[in-house]
Amino acid sequence: QVQLVESGGGLVQAGGSRKLSCAASGRISSRTMGWFRQAPGKEREFVAAISWSGSITYYSESVKGRFTISRDNAKSTESTVYLQMDSLKPEDTAVYFCAAGAAVVRAQAMGATSLYDYWGQGTQITVSS
Repeated sequence: QVQLVESGGGLVQAGGSRKLSCAASGRISSRTMGWFRQAPGKEREFVAAISWSGSITYYSESVKGRFTISRDNAKSTESTVYLQMDSLKPEDTAVYFCAAGAAVVRAQAMGATSLYDYWGQGTQITVSS
């Protein structure tokens, strides 16, 4: 079992920054961790992902260069995953979800929703213009 709890959501002005956190616990050793988002009326979309060691990261084109994913593995059963969001735009407004998935060797594979089998409850980010 894996438990995921996101925090850090809120209201941000366009051009501003925000850092999301995801507290992960349980059987998370070796797992890929990802961030996804879902805007009203739209499908859930991939944002960023990171391997267990942190050596592999992958970003969607829409956030590349603005968002940074990182993680701190306290031990094999506890990890915190961060999403630093800079230069925020109104189109970044969405509910952001943390997810835990299988380990992969190719970065591109991290973008597949089907890779992830555990999801957090989500945290709202609203970017005002």
